Amino acid sequence: MAYTINRMVPGTGIDDVDARTRKALADHGFGVLTEIDVKATMKKKLDVEMSPYRILGACNPKMAHRAIGIEPRVGAMLPCNVILRQVDGGGVEVSAVDPVASMQAIENAELTAVAGEVRDLLAKAVEAI
Repeated sequence: MAYTINRMVPGTGIDDVDARTRKALADHGFGVLTEIDVKATMKKKLDVEMSPYRILGACNPKMAHRAIGIEPRVGAMLPCNVILRQVDGGGVEVSAVDPVASMQAIENAELTAVAGEVRDLLAKAVEAI
């Protein structure tokens, strides 16, 4: 099973795709709670160079509230991470976690249904970038 929802955005840079991603997420009910600049972190901690790579921790509050109401410990698996990765040769790949795949460890049909709704929203957001 695939564990991410992917889209390649050719001919652009990470800052442009970052702005487009945040707008698409917001348009589909998500906010960005966390941001990790992996490139900067790797340079600081390991003194290694890498291509631009960001992790955005996205959350749809209504869906998160529903999920936590169903399974209180599900917060350990939140938020929904979306990565932006500059690809050699130009362009940026966007990959969002597939919530259905990440929730497979929890045997709860009601939670799986909510994860499916979140996956649909994330897929629409990724498609809109």
